[in-house]
Amino acid sequence: MKYPYGREILITGASSGLGRAAAETFARTGYTVWGVSRRATDGCEPIGSGCIHTLKMDVCDEASVACALEKIASRGGDPGIMLHCAGFGIGGAAEDTPVADAQAQLDTNFFGVLRVNRAVMPRFRARGNGLVLLVGSIAGLIPIPYQGHYSASKFALEAYGEALRMEARPYGVRVCLLEPGDTKTGFTAGRRLCIPEDSPYERSCRASVRKMERDEQNGAPPEQFARVALRMSERRHPPVRRVIGLGYRALVLVKRLLPARTAEWALSRLYIPKG
Repeated sequence: MKYPYGREILITGASSGLGRAAAETFARTGYTVWGVSRRATDGCEPIGSGCIHTLKMDVCDEASVACALEKIASRGGDPGIMLHCAGFGIGGAAEDTPVADAQAQLDTNFFGVLRVNRAVMPRFRARGNGLVLLVGSIAGLIPIPYQGHYSASKFALEAYGEALRMEARPYGVRVCLLEPGDTKTGFTAGRRLCIPEDSPYERSCRASVRKMERDEQNGAPPEQFARVALRMSERRHPPVRRVIGLGYRALVLVKRLLPARTAEWALSRLYIPKG
């Protein structure tokens, strides 16, 4: 087992889904995990040869981010890996989704990452090394109808992650985008729906969301994502991005090779019902 960034990791959104699976996986392999989420209470859970320290952090609140990091430091913590798992989804037509809901989507999925990284990066630069793992999505590479704002938040992470990777490299800090596809977690039940009953998109949108839900609940277990995150944490030079699952790697490749209109047609056929 290699530990190029030390044996401590900070994980946001660690109370459920991808974050919880990652916290357990890292702890079982001997890491000290600092798992933060909005509803967490201070505690310590031994797992395997490691442990999960739980703390409260709201990534949408700079004061909350600062407070959690101060607590970690006061307890002697010095995580060298930052794994961003906090996030949620919105289902709804681009036209129907209120601006406030779209802003909330970006505030957690994109600006939440920025808030935490702005606090963590100076510590990584002082250490002379560190790893930032950004949880993107296939939806950040291939836009999905009726998940436009979720896709936008993940597309934004793509550009941010690539820029941060270039900027941070001279200071020994590495950045990698992790791109999971459909995964069976509580993310599905937590999706916010913006589907007005009088919307011209209602029928199509509800059918599309039902397909998303089926795909997710028949998707990969979150442990698959956790194992990939662990492997990236063992690499001194991780790739720019790692698409998770052979089928999704093939899908991304096909999308790149197809003419834009052909790719659009295929996605429409997949997610928008006829009639």
